[in-house]
Amino acid sequence: MELHNLKPAEGSIKKEKRIGRGQGSGHGGTSTRGHKGAKSRSGYKSKRSFQGGQMPLQRTVPKFGFKNVNRVEYKGVNLSSLQLLAEGNSLTVIDFQTLQDAGFAGKNDRVKILGKGELKLKINVTAHAFSKSAKEAIEKLAGTAETL
Repeated sequence: MELHNLKPAEGSIKKEKRIGRGQGSGHGGTSTRGHKGAKSRSGYKSKRSFQGGQMPLQRTVPKFGFKNVNRVEYKGVNLSSLQLLAEGNSLTVIDFQTLQDAGFAGKNDRVKILGKGELKLKINVTAHAFSKSAKEAIEKLAGTAETL
């Protein structure tokens, strides 16, 4: 194979359809747009939600509910996760940075310690919020639950 006998694959190159260049071209007259109507005119554009005059879905379905702009979202971390983290890394103090490094929260997240699971070690925990049962479980083992 040499440069002078390179050819594109069979059927990969097609001729451009030249529209509106007379009847002899086969694409003259209506220029492949059909007869009359808005779609045959230049500048035609329909709304994305247009359903041919039928009442559109976004007007049929009622509006409801509201979004509380003051809502504070927390990432929940259970006591069982704290137990595993403390055992695995032999920690006595768990703060936000520790939880972030372990992948429990991102840098802009707020963390709430939840009471699911069992805690066996004395741990000093610092987080944005605590559930009542989690705080009790931490303080029962003489640890501290400090709110950021």
